[in-house]
Amino acid sequence: MIDTALIHRLLLNLRGYRQDLREFESVNLDSFRVDIRTQRYAERTLHVAIECCMDICHHLISDQRWREPDSYADAFNVLAEHGVLTAESTGKYRLMAQFRNKLVHYYEKIEPEQVLSIARSHAADFTDFANAVAAWIASPQADGDSKQ
Repeated sequence: MIDTALIHRLLLNLRGYRQDLREFESVNLDSFRVDIRTQRYAERTLHVAIECCMDICHHLISDQRWREPDSYADAFNVLAEHGVLTAESTGKYRLMAQFRNKLVHYYEKIEPEQVLSIARSHAADFTDFANAVAAWIASPQADGDSKQ
């Protein structure tokens, strides 16, 4: 059984992180490069937004007793296997998981240009993810798709 209260709380958090990322749409790259606090704020916001997506994936997988993913990135594939996400969308979510690993494990190699680019051009991916999960939770499929 899905803990819908938990999923809805996580979706609300995710929408808040998405709103925070909107701040970077107008940030100048030159000023971003020299403002370490703004860089760290962008990195951390992306990090917690990605973690929120991962938490949602893992809660749905566990609650529905779907197969255990092989990796963070594979968790998105599991959701696609059960109609939560489209197969076509999993590529962008797998990239999210890869960037999360870079933030966590290879943080010294992160370039400000990459962070700002992702904050600007991929922030909508969080909205897409949240919308897909919310739609699936509201569907009849969410009640009957377990133990596969």
